[in-house]
Amino acid sequence: MTSPVVELPDERFARRGLRLFLERDDLLDPDLPGNKWRKLKHNLAPAREHGTVLTFGGAYSNHLRAVAAAGARFGFATIGIVRGEEHRPLNEVLAFAERAGMRLDYMDRGTYRRKHEPGVLRALRERHGDFYLLPEGGSNALALKGCAELGAELGGYDVVCCPCGTGGTLAGLAAGLPPGGRALGVAVLKGGFLDGEVERLQREAYGGRRGDWSVEHGFHFGGYAKRTDELDAFAGDFAERHGLVLDPVYTAKMMFGVFALAERGAFPAGTRILAVITG
Repeated sequence: MTSPVVELPDERFARRGLRLFLERDDLLDPDLPGNKWRKLKHNLAPAREHGTVLTFGGAYSNHLRAVAAAGARFGFATIGIVRGEEHRPLNEVLAFAERAGMRLDYMDRGTYRRKHEPGVLRALRERHGDFYLLPEGGSNALALKGCAELGAELGGYDVVCCPCGTGGTLAGLAAGLPPGGRALGVAVLKGGFLDGEVERLQREAYGGRRGDWSVEHGFHFGGYAKRTDELDAFAGDFAERHGLVLDPVYTAKMMFGVFALAERGAFPAGTRILAVITG
């Protein structure tokens, strides 16, 4: 599957001699949009081989939603370990996951922070049986393979931007870009650790750093899923101008960052910038 690229006419870029394009990966599939499909694509074979996938996410995790949809479509059981306490009625995301057949379990926040420690995983296997483990956000070496395929589709652009949560999309995208392309990840959560995560993922997948990439940490608006009046105003204005509603957790922060960087003169005249709408 490939997704359309459209140029976004906006005078704020035109007057600086810049061209801005959107890669509409959100249109790939209604239940497996964008980077969710890219990350899951090469994980499907081991998932079906094991028969059950266990993964992690917060109560509003689109990753959990996508894994549940993939399990229903491709024929494997799914278990979602949700950070925090159970709340009923379920929100829209978890209700969809449950309807798709995902078994939801809940983990206190302290244990959740240690979710990849051997003792925690052993307890999960004792509770749920054998499973194929998919990390939070779906970012592993096989996920990078799918995201690298996205990068290979995006020749002809000087800078390719994506929102950055767990680092997997940026790590794979950067590895797949043709020579001359630079990948820019806009961090959607604070902490400054994503550079290390992207490097770790690339070492795991490729043995070392790949591609020309960097992470911009100045547009997280207080942390994951945090938002401000300024961000909301930008997203509202963007929707009025361009008819596209941006997701406040990921793509709104990315686009705010791209526009702010352009305003600061971070891109020289003539730069062709592509922003991935990840869905």
